[in-house]
Amino acid sequence: MAGGDFRPVYHPAGHDNALRVAVQDLRTGRWVSMAQLLARTDDWGLWTQRTQVLAAVAAGSDVVQAWRAEEPHSVAAVVMHMRVSVKRAVRAHRAGHPRTPELWQEAWQACRTTAGISPADPAPWVCLLALSLLDEHRQMEEHRLAPPGPMLPHGPWGILAEADKRDPHNREAYHRMLQFVYAGPPGPPSGAANFVHWAAGSAPPGSAVHVLPLYVQVERYRRERGQERALDLHWVAEDAVRDAHHALHTWFRYADPERSSPLDLNHLAHALWGALQFDEAARVFDAIGRYWTTLPWAHRTRDPADQALAEEVFLQARSRSLADRN
Repeated sequence: MAGGDFRPVYHPAGHDNALRVAVQDLRTGRWVSMAQLLARTDDWGLWTQRTQVLAAVAAGSDVVQAWRAEEPHSVAAVVMHMRVSVKRAVRAHRAGHPRTPELWQEAWQACRTTAGISPADPAPWVCLLALSLLDEHRQMEEHRLAPPGPMLPHGPWGILAEADKRDPHNREAYHRMLQFVYAGPPGPPSGAANFVHWAAGSAPPGSAVHVLPLYVQVERYRRERGQERALDLHWVAEDAVRDAHHALHTWFRYADPERSSPLDLNHLAHALWGALQFDEAARVFDAIGRYWTTLPWAHRTRDPADQALAEEVFLQARSRSLADRN
């Protein structure tokens, strides 16, 4: 796939073939593949990842409602109802929809109900972290608890701890917490950097939490736009190179591409390419295969909304990295 006829493909399931089948069926209004997939999903990290992707597809239809009507005692259907409720509330909030408070309350109640029905499942707590973003003024006490370490902001640490009890270092939980940190008062992203390095400091080898610092690097780069000549130096700075190597050696060497987030793989390839570590980047591009993601490549273009430009940067980075190895 190193030839000039290579064309990348975006799919939220990435290399997860079974999830891709379920997503395709969902898009045609069928829920049986989703139910079968979730019935054989064997760990909480994969469970949260798959339910997140499925909910993003199902939120625009009534397919989960149909599943619940057919199988009212299905715990997985209850979880997906919660996921869809949270997705709709978050989308309404982003769009400034007048029904946001109502949808927020419905989603919050769905999280609490699901936590009672499936107490070992981290997904309800992950979803409560997602809903914490809607509390923009931090009015709820559970969203402004004291942090567990120095240099960390106040936030929904109790909710994160509940997710951690059920699935330590759950990828989505820590990404939701990072989003909460970014949604705080405007200012330099030092709070985010402190959080991700604190999180990575206790994560075991193979945890996707080790990739979080790369997301903060991308956000710093995005915020610094306007200094075009200096921006490329961002990726060869000591801290950026260190974060890229840390993710490579502490996460990627243990990762299974079929169970890895396509976003994580793309962020690592992007960081290594930007750091001029082409041989290491080539290994990650091999793992990516055809399943690219628009981010973070879009932030290296003059118009981040133009997917074609992002694809062009991805292909250039891939070709440069593979050529260096060959």
